[in-house]
Amino acid sequence: MKRLIFFLAAVSFAFVAFAQTPEEIFARMEAEIDKHEKEGVVMTVDVKVPLLGTMSSKVYSLDDKTRMEVTMKGFQFITWDNGVTEWTYNSKTDEIEIKKVGAKNSEPEGDVGMFEGLTDGYDITLKKETADTWYFVCKKSKHNSDKDAPKTIDLVVAKRTYYPVSLKATITGVAMTLHDISFGVTEKQVTFNPKDYPTAKIVDKR
Repeated sequence: MKRLIFFLAAVSFAFVAFAQTPEEIFARMEAEIDKHEKEGVVMTVDVKVPLLGTMSSKVYSLDDKTRMEVTMKGFQFITWDNGVTEWTYNSKTDEIEIKKVGAKNSEPEGDVGMFEGLTDGYDITLKKETADTWYFVCKKSKHNSDKDAPKTIDLVVAKRTYYPVSLKATITGVAMTLHDISFGVTEKQVTFNPKDYPTAKIVDKR
């Protein structure tokens, strides 16, 4: 019996030694994201606005280029952005509006930057875990001076890959969820090509 007790105690200490801290898991997650940064990222972004409901969009990002697809009431809206110019296709009117990109004060929806630097401005707690994922709650630290930073962020991380599975946060009253995150975006996916919309009317507002 004593041998069994000592054996179980040794195994318990081994598990404690092997366990990773939230900070170590987040550091590994950021490292994995950095490895694939040049490949581009695609994710689904759900935005819940009070009184208006939830809008879901699919976002592709590669370098400085993004493409956002939104479907509302059976119509599709697609926006391409290269940091200088923005093209928006409206399937309801079959029009393409072109305009200059204004100054951006925050990260665009679907930016993997939201997954970085959380250990600097947040107090992180492991809420629960399954065989496949960790569930974290990140609460804004007292020393976090960023007024626009969400007070709470819920983050799920995959154990096998250390990739982010989902992120939930509320920013200026708007609840946002990032999920279905994967890597691998082509230049064609984020570049506007007028040949793809031969019947569309061009409305140039630059």
